[in-house]
Amino acid sequence: MTLDLKSFAAEVRVTDGVFATELYRRGLHPAYCPELLNAESPEAVEAVARSYAEAGSDVIMTNTLSAHRFGLAGSGAGGRAAELAEAGAAISIRAVRGIEAKVFGSFGPSGKIVMMEEVDEEELLAAFAETAEALAWGGVEAIVLETFNELAEAKIALAAVKKACDLPVVVSMAFASGPDKTSTMMGNTPADLAAMAASGGADAVGANCGIGPAEHVPVCRMLREATDLPVWIKPNAGLPVVRGAEATFPVGPEEFASFVPALVEAGADFIGGCCGTTPAHIRAIREAIDGLA
Repeated sequence: MTLDLKSFAAEVRVTDGVFATELYRRGLHPAYCPELLNAESPEAVEAVARSYAEAGSDVIMTNTLSAHRFGLAGSGAGGRAAELAEAGAAISIRAVRGIEAKVFGSFGPSGKIVMMEEVDEEELLAAFAETAEALAWGGVEAIVLETFNELAEAKIALAAVKKACDLPVVVSMAFASGPDKTSTMMGNTPADLAAMAASGGADAVGANCGIGPAEHVPVCRMLREATDLPVWIKPNAGLPVVRGAEATFPVGPEEFASFVPALVEAGADFIGGCCGTTPAHIRAIREAIDGLA
């Protein structure tokens, strides 16, 4: 039976943090493509997924943010997109065995700008559909399109998922630009996303990455005002501070979780973390949501 996201979000759900932050913390070189580990070191990826599940996530994602032809091209693995996406799904599903959590597959943007005609739209749609089909084949229960900055590309990604499978879809963009930090770098607003998602048949809308949880409160409110679809929120742990070759994130678990009540009041149905968040952040979010209940 296909998951009904609206029913699933009848109570606020805790999602996870990101794979890359944890993999880097555990020794992965920042220049290495995390998705390659789905084939080369699946046990390391599974350990990260399980750490989030054990911290209290209701939803675990897949290590597949760049698992499409465009994202893998720089590593010479563009032809392995389906393989690495399906492997990522299988890894997260193994990680939640015995734990009550759903697995959602995810992928992000191509790195190309559609409006500048840097990429053929049919080629982009085919690449995204290939990844979506592989994630579905791997057994995920929903697909999350995350960290998109251009509405036109997010629209193509949504159409690709709809073409490839019948899984529910979350469309999430990165809002961190404009005078009040509520637009994408391409100038799209939460209301723009909500309208596109509704017309394209999405099952939820959201915001991820960007800045920190404080900045996501108004974005969440704007999304809620524009749609009755479930709202998905995964902020960064603040903006990274780079010292030499190391990047650290300033918002710790307790400070991050202190914004949970405001996010829930603003209309969030799913709350997790993006860049810089760890299992400790997810545990703090879990405790904050349980405290509200």
